[in-house]
Amino acid sequence: MLASLVNAVTNVDGKTCLVAVPVLLVLAHVIPWLVDVHGIRSYPGPFWARFTDLWLGWVAAQGHRSEVVHEMHNKYGPIVRIAPNHISISDPEALQIVYAHGNGSLKSNFYDAFVSIHRGLFNTRDRAAHARKRKIVSHIFSQKNVLEFEPHVREYVKSLIAQWDRLYDLAVNGESGTEGEGGWVGREGRLWLDCLPWYNYLAFDIIGDLAFGSPFGMLQAAKDSAPVAKSAKDAIAAYGQDEAKVEVVHIPAVQILNDRGEFSASMGVLPPWLRPYVKRYIPWFSKGDQAVKNLAGLAIAAVSKRLNQPTYRVDLLSKLQEGKDDEGRPMGREELTAEALTQLIAGSDTTSNTSCAITYYLAANPAVQEKLHVELDAALGNEDDPASTFEQTKNLKYLQAVIDESIRLHSTSGIGLPRIAPEGGLTVCGKYFPEGTILSVPSYTIHRDVDVWGYDVEAFRPERWFERDAEMIQKAYNPFSFGPRACVGRNLASMELLIIISSILRRYDFVLEDPTKPFATKEGFLRKPVDCKIGIKRRNL
Repeated sequence: MLASLVNAVTNVDGKTCLVAVPVLLVLAHVIPWLVDVHGIRSYPGPFWARFTDLWLGWVAAQGHRSEVVHEMHNKYGPIVRIAPNHISISDPEALQIVYAHGNGSLKSNFYDAFVSIHRGLFNTRDRAAHARKRKIVSHIFSQKNVLEFEPHVREYVKSLIAQWDRLYDLAVNGESGTEGEGGWVGREGRLWLDCLPWYNYLAFDIIGDLAFGSPFGMLQAAKDSAPVAKSAKDAIAAYGQDEAKVEVVHIPAVQILNDRGEFSASMGVLPPWLRPYVKRYIPWFSKGDQAVKNLAGLAIAAVSKRLNQPTYRVDLLSKLQEGKDDEGRPMGREELTAEALTQLIAGSDTTSNTSCAITYYLAANPAVQEKLHVELDAALGNEDDPASTFEQTKNLKYLQAVIDESIRLHSTSGIGLPRIAPEGGLTVCGKYFPEGTILSVPSYTIHRDVDVWGYDVEAFRPERWFERDAEMIQKAYNPFSFGPRACVGRNLASMELLIIISSILRRYDFVLEDPTKPFATKEGFLRKPVDCKIGIKRRNL
């Protein structure tokens, strides 16, 4: 609407435009509020959110959307208007309705901001296209298939432990590390470092191996670096020809992924007509747009390398190649690359962020850490292999409670994922929302519902998972979303976390460098820890 009004005055003289354009801008935002076609004007929320998407865009760009929306729910109640046509509902019952199978709701245009190369399973909005992709992809992540990936996961966990053991031996002798190794230091008989970069290296190498057939080599190099096609356009043009000739450069992939997440999460809440302009004229968005292109180039280079070197190993890419839709059609090269990129994004940041959060909470709570040590020692005994197995850890109840409690508090995916109310509308928590209304349920806030979790919701206390009503928890715990668009990689993520945390915690004891410092995060599409410095001491097993 605003774009049409602006175009209407393009032939008017300059002085008239100086007056007309601001007036039209105001009218374009006020008139929809007055007309109220979705009947949501009565719902409370921030003043500017009633009239413009820019309020939510600004909040998202600051890196703390989940916390701000949570504050709005604390102030206004369980139903809050966070944009002119976007209602956030912080009631666990809403999860089962907004994201349910068969309710007819679709993803909003928020997801268009995440498209690169080709629409993938995550950002496909068409129902039929999504059903086709999910049929091909979902079987790859069955528990049976995921267990075939376990040896690869364990090898990289061993590599991380070997690196920390090496640094620890140097640290106890009073040595300090180089900037390239994260700036570690030895002090008080411990190795002190920021654990997040190391978990990033681990997660990227694991998913790089699984998605593209070989690791990025970050653990070995102790450096954020990955190969990317210098020109994605040239690499795409080389499909089916000689991809080996595609020029490749190295980029800081973790940083690029962070930039991409912040960019897309902020871009996605802006009106579609405005997006091309902010990408062109606002440097912060231009940088994010370049990050999207760089990630596309990374996937193109990695898939090209993998397919030019045939292998019989079992990995995600080989299984994606084997997959076929109902008509027996496999994925095309471009679609295959897009799905591999989706797995890279989904399988790297989530694992590293969560591993870091778990380590922080254990370091901050020595009694919980000691209790977990006891369980791990009893289950794993004198096992020589530094990397535990899924079979050894899958039934360890306190370990699982530690992981679940960390995910509840940290909520790596904390924002409300937007859905469009279908034809006939949706009734949620006793309120009717007509067709076209955008609805979301914020996981960050649901994970802090006092009625579900108790009055100590901000405390890290794994014991609550044995004390609270299991049915209530099941309805309110939302790390992987619900319904047909739920995360297909849940089994892989769960296996990785069990192996990583059990292996690391069995071998080391952790303390915080500064126990008084709060757990800082920054949010793009996902919430990422910031500056998680810990002291590591090797345990006597």
